[in-house]
Amino acid sequence: MKKLVIALCAGAFALGSVTALAQIPQGDKTPPQPVNEKQLKEERMKAKAEKAKMTAEEKKAARAKKQKQTSEAASQGDTGNKMEQQKEEKAAAAASKMQPKALPTKEAKQKALKEQEKQGGQ
Repeated sequence: MKKLVIALCAGAFALGSVTALAQIPQGDKTPPQPVNEKQLKEERMKAKAEKAKMTAEEKKAARAKKQKQTSEAASQGDTGNKMEQQKEEKAAAAASKMQPKALPTKEAKQKALKEQEKQGGQ
């Protein structure tokens, strides 16, 4: 009995380690490119200097341009028409209300079935 338990534990450990190794991605192992901090700092300083040289009208134009870009990006995310969606939902709700309700007992089901047969025959 003890040998069986030990064998089962060893098998579970072996399968667990195999699945754990299989989950490790074997893709690209190249290190990330180093960041040139001096270049980034120079770019920030240039941008600050250019912003300081801008006039009030240029600042307003740049702000309006940026706001326009963000509003365009936000509007592209919502392409559906809400009014049409609401109409479709109302139509679906009305159609579901027209469906017959489930009958709780066998007698009620038989009665409804007989009524449908009578209506179909007429």
